[in-house]
Amino acid sequence: MIEDKAVSNERRHFLKVTSGIAAAGITAGLLPSTANAKNNHQSYNARHNKSIWNKVKKQFVLDKNTTYMNVGTTGSMPSSVLKNYYANNLSVAENPWDMQDKFGEWPYTTEMSTSIAAGLGANADEIILSRNTTDGMCSILNGLQFESGDIILTTHHEHVAAESPLHVVSERYGVEVIYLDIPVDTGDENITEQEFVDLFTHAVSEYSGRVRLITFSHITYKTGTRLPAKRICQEVAIPNEIPTLIDGAHAIGMLDLDLHDIGCDFYAGSGHKWQCGPGATGILFVLNSAQRLDQYWSDRDTSLWFINSSLGHADYLGAQLQLQYIGNDNYPAKQALADACAMWDEIGRDVIEERVLALSKRCKQQIKSAFPDAVIYSPDIDQLASAITSFNPFADVNDSDTLTAFRDALREQTGFIIRTTDFKVQQSDTLDTHALRISTHLFHDEDDVDNLITAMKNVFNSMV
Repeated sequence: MIEDKAVSNERRHFLKVTSGIAAAGITAGLLPSTANAKNNHQSYNARHNKSIWNKVKKQFVLDKNTTYMNVGTTGSMPSSVLKNYYANNLSVAENPWDMQDKFGEWPYTTEMSTSIAAGLGANADEIILSRNTTDGMCSILNGLQFESGDIILTTHHEHVAAESPLHVVSERYGVEVIYLDIPVDTGDENITEQEFVDLFTHAVSEYSGRVRLITFSHITYKTGTRLPAKRICQEVAIPNEIPTLIDGAHAIGMLDLDLHDIGCDFYAGSGHKWQCGPGATGILFVLNSAQRLDQYWSDRDTSLWFINSSLGHADYLGAQLQLQYIGNDNYPAKQALADACAMWDEIGRDVIEERVLALSKRCKQQIKSAFPDAVIYSPDIDQLASAITSFNPFADVNDSDTLTAFRDALREQTGFIIRTTDFKVQQSDTLDTHALRISTHLFHDEDDVDNLITAMKNVFNSMV
């Protein structure tokens, strides 16, 4: 009996998803949830169960002589995902023609995208597996059909993944890029969601009819501030028919995302940071084949060119396949990303979000106690908080040399690995503000946070 093709594909997808969970080493016996079913797992006390989080922690092969807290730069693959990654690379090396059918039918990534989509609140045909956030940002920004006089609204705390292609479109098309001064928490007063919404609302009003795109980081890499993405999209962009492109480099794998609920048109994120996939992997979300863009940009013959594609001319194939297919690809890496996502979905992305944010809150509160004069630039209110903590314990926040020396001494003397960052509180500042940046993730625990604070205090006392 020949199976119906749709049934066959569904069965293959199910087997791939469940094998990905098995590869991740987190089973329903450990965390009673249903893989890849958005918010479908039961509520239970795993969030505060040390034994469960210890089992999760053991999935990672991080150097035991150090405590790695720089996930904002790059994460670490779980050991079982790494093992499957190695096996798939071996399959490709041994059988480069058919790869032992490890990745399904051409274009080989369809089942991976399908397995990832539900966990992010997206449809399967809206997910493109990219190389990283930069790849996704560049594909959209350089593919949009801008014209002279158009305005793009963004913020003054964007990563070069946005700033670089924004510079290109500005120079190429005569687009005006407006960098808005977003609020920065300096401890003087609490910032609020409404300030961000008002900032974009006023800018859209000021440049009425000329704003053709709003782009911003969901979580800024400089301070760890989480912008109210849903409110900016639904209260500012959508009513004014302005498309949105969100840099989600630090959100995928940290937050329990529902991309449909956010309401953005495009969302670009990393696979190698908080999602703990391999390098050169990312996720690009394109809402409904960018059909809303055609509505918003009805005055343009072609609103979006598929520039990073081997099939950019083949409209009949659909947006996902056009954006996805770039010729030969690193299929083992993208399967490893799908396996890591399966592990996250099995644990529960809401469980992970609550866990990592709780550790971050603990970190912020203990910094306040240990360093009463320090400036903490990361908001400690639920709506704007993330798992990133940026702060400076020294009196001179413009002194980068001292902060760099502190970071290096912390690593060399105590084994804690964090990083430094720099930014301007306001664009008009003549000097950069410098800060330490700490990332708390699912392979950390309360002891890691407590020991970090003690270590930082000891290093600080030795330097002042």
